Amino acid sequence: MNRPHWIHASRLAAKRTALLALTLALLPLAGCLYPDEYTPSSQVSAKESVRIVQEAVDRYRGDTGLLPIENATEATPQYEKFRLDFAKLKRMGYLTDIPKEAFESGGSGQFLVIDEESDPQVKLLDVAVYQAIGVVQTKVNAYVLKHKGQQPVSDEVYPDFKRIDYKKLGIDDPAIRSMYTGRVLELMIDPGSAVYADYGIDIVKALDKAETKPGPGDDLRALLASESFYVPVKSPVYRLAGGEPQAFLK
Repeated sequence: MNRPHWIHASRLAAKRTALLALTLALLPLAGCLYPDEYTPSSQVSAKESVRIVQEAVDRYRGDTGLLPIENATEATPQYEKFRLDFAKLKRMGYLTDIPKEAFESGGSGQFLVIDEESDPQVKLLDVAVYQAIGVVQTKVNAYVLKHKGQQPVSDEVYPDFKRIDYKKLGIDDPAIRSMYTGRVLELMIDPGSAVYADYGIDIVKALDKAETKPGPGDDLRALLASESFYVPVKSPVYRLAGGEPQAFLK
């Protein structure tokens, strides 16, 4: 991202930033997840790219019986795990170009596959959200090390998860926007000081829309992934507890 050094350019950039903030604030917080009439043009483009890549993956799988994905370890989080191998898809003629939305092409999305064993689906990981949370994680790690294990937290959000106290970290709330509703995602910390985004409100809205209600042991993040072309990056497991979504360590 270019950072202008001239005064007139700085003022223009500030106006654009304010306009972007206003646009995000006006996103519907109670409607469908990215309904067509509110979908930004960039989202439309990304959605089309996901469709094209999905077709390529389906053809590859039909021809080879395999998925064009990179190797991952068991420790890799579920929604970061099976990243697409674009080089293989291009080399074997299933794609002519890597989508401009892809991180490999300088875009802000990492293409990956979920439900790899049952019904492989191409989705996007929002790299900007991933990196922003990573910055906070670095700050948290430094704080915990400096303060001999004490965490920069305030009150409890869920059992085993607490809100981050940004004043203790000496930073402002990064105000990371949800890729599902446009609201600001609250960040929280588990007992091991791992930082997560809280998608609880997003899941409540997805539950309201769901035709088939999940069972008490189901991971509710699947609702978000099924209603969007984005995965819930840096998320804990969510299950129903007392009829409400609750974050769990496992």
